[in-house]
Amino acid sequence: MPDMLVKLFDLPEVTPCCTALADQGIVIRQAMAYEKSLVVDWVGTTFGPGWASETDVAFANLPISCYIATENSKVIGFACYESTCRDYFGPTGVSEECRGKGIGKALFLSCLHAMAAIGYAYAIIGGAGPTEFYRKVAGAVEIEGSKPGIYRDMLKRSDD
Repeated sequence: MPDMLVKLFDLPEVTPCCTALADQGIVIRQAMAYEKSLVVDWVGTTFGPGWASETDVAFANLPISCYIATENSKVIGFACYESTCRDYFGPTGVSEECRGKGIGKALFLSCLHAMAAIGYAYAIIGGAGPTEFYRKVAGAVEIEGSKPGIYRDMLKRSDD
């Protein structure tokens, strides 16, 4: 999967996305420190230990660089930035049963706006899976020669 680049100075508004979700009972917000174990455990169970490790790092940043989607006080999605590398977006994911509602878009844009607010002009999406999604939502473009990027020579568990 290639890395992608996003212009942070030309982003779509995120408020309409979050408002539409709030009307359905889904809240998009920055995670709080006291929620760390719940969020990291949910990410690990739902998406695996690698993404849980990266999410754990997001809670060490100030401000916390993790946004979550909640419904009825339960996590249903997450997105992080500055976890793997500085100026990187990801990881991100939405529970399978909640996909297709615009949650991923709202989480993605929330993170990008937060990155712009701390002074970045561009953001890198590391190992972008759904490239068409990122292209459509924020005009992301593929970074030529970025595959496998920083994700080369990853450690594996002995039982993998």
